[in-house]
Amino acid sequence: MAGVQSVQALATSSLAALPSEFVRSELERPGLTTFRGGDAPEIPVIDMAAPGFGARVAEAATEWGLFQVVNHGVPAAAVAELQRVGREFFSLPQMEKVRYAMDASSGKMEGYGSKLQKDLEGKKTWVDFFFHNLAPPAMVNHDIWPRHLAGYREANEEYYRHMQRLTRELFEHLSTALDLEGGAMWEALGGDELVFLQKINFYPPCPEPELTLGVAPHTDMSALTVLVPNDVQGLQVFKDGHWYDAKYVPDALIIHIGDQIEILSNGRYKAVLHRTTVNKEKTRMSWPVFVEPPAEHVVGPHPQLVTDGSPAKYKAKKFKDYRHCKINKLPM
Repeated sequence: MAGVQSVQALATSSLAALPSEFVRSELERPGLTTFRGGDAPEIPVIDMAAPGFGARVAEAATEWGLFQVVNHGVPAAAVAELQRVGREFFSLPQMEKVRYAMDASSGKMEGYGSKLQKDLEGKKTWVDFFFHNLAPPAMVNHDIWPRHLAGYREANEEYYRHMQRLTRELFEHLSTALDLEGGAMWEALGGDELVFLQKINFYPPCPEPELTLGVAPHTDMSALTVLVPNDVQGLQVFKDGHWYDAKYVPDALIIHIGDQIEILSNGRYKAVLHRTTVNKEKTRMSWPVFVEPPAEHVVGPHPQLVTDGSPAKYKAKKFKDYRHCKINKLPM
């Protein structure tokens, strides 16, 4: 990373035009492919204080694979503090940020990095990131957490406690809607060994945002992703052949169904195909927490959801093997 220019540094270099390696094909350019009609369907916004909200969670997980929740019990102050320390990290001098650089070649997958590596089409995306594990304790390496940012550790540990509670609650509703025991999904995905991975995405202003993407289309390999954005529009969801904006809802958390829940539910719930656009004038940031099974944990369709009439649609795999196949674009 030290020898690679970050997108943040590139964005401050007075670019008149977007470098060609960031320009997507016409089929992927958001300026050409975003749904602009006035009759766009609304991505569900679910009030977790309303009666019967669990049924709406399951319906949204089936129809969209993504929904926003309000009255979710995560204090606004905890969210604001998480965002504050994240913004402060990206305000550090580049040489300071590089001290936390990830080094995939040495197996160091946590830390500061950039999606400047090319994809299969040779294209780059307009984003830098910083990520590290929040739990379980045996997987947390505080050496990669910024040591000199006041409140960074406290903000992340406090936010994690709320994420664990919220995840268990969502899993319970998703389980019971499948006629499983309330704790079935939590246990089937790893129980108390579930991995919580905090990531900060930083999308600086871009000279030609209609030609590029912050994140290319993908589904999350996690079980569930809980994302808090800043107020700059960017997340888009693919449904019924169209890309729709996920409108910013103040104080909402955005819930993504990931691949592992799709597999566990034998396809009843859908992992959401999504992407991120960027802005010409404003920096977009987001704080996703990825909830993943432990590396050695095997995930497959839940036995109670596999019948003669509904055979298994997915192979059972250790999560580490699934992740290897997905990252390297190998057959599943």
